[in-house]
Amino acid sequence: MDGKKINLLFVEDDENLGFVIKDQLQMADYNVTWAKNGAEGLKLALTTDYEIAILDVMLPKLNGFELAEELVQQKPELPFLFLTAKSMLEDKVKGLKLGKDYLTKPFDFKELELRLDNILTHYQRFPKEQEQAKEVIFIIGEYKFDYVNQYLSFNENEQKLTKKEADLLRLLCLHKNEVMNRELALKTIWGSDDYFNGRSMDVFISRIRKYLKDDANIQIINIHGVGFKLALR
Repeated sequence: MDGKKINLLFVEDDENLGFVIKDQLQMADYNVTWAKNGAEGLKLALTTDYEIAILDVMLPKLNGFELAEELVQQKPELPFLFLTAKSMLEDKVKGLKLGKDYLTKPFDFKELELRLDNILTHYQRFPKEQEQAKEVIFIIGEYKFDYVNQYLSFNENEQKLTKKEADLLRLLCLHKNEVMNRELALKTIWGSDDYFNGRSMDVFISRIRKYLKDDANIQIINIHGVGFKLALR
């Protein structure tokens, strides 16, 4: 890590274990918010900015898998890791499909820390050629897109974008009227082209389509199995 504290959401209902893990995470320089049930965890995840989350599976009110499915749909930019006592193969497979990683209790804290670092490295990676690209203001039909300030404006209305929404829209703009390769976009913005990241990107594409819906001359076309094309008539 680069010395900057990472905001982490920790969802665990076991008081004793939760206290120990939270304390260790704080000693490792994480800013930790501890939620003790799935419903509370979901509310915090949707109303507060976190860079990563740790989710127990056996949670009251909303279990970890249900919570993860909600995050995939409503906040796909938030990566997460499952932390659970479950060890059945089908549970591990489900966990890996939904999330970035899966750690079974009991575990060594150093392993948890390394897994968190690996996930964050994937999500923070951004290729040099994109960092150095000079274009930061784009005209998309009747819209103006300010990449640096992360907003999209149409007439007098402004839509604030998340970092990943802005990154994805910028990549589409850099490939305007061309096919933006799906694998390239996933590796550039998410760090890998795995199942979870693919679902996450599909949610982002749907969001961006909604943001651009007021100009009928703009389309984001899905080129099946290849990628997406920002097409202007």
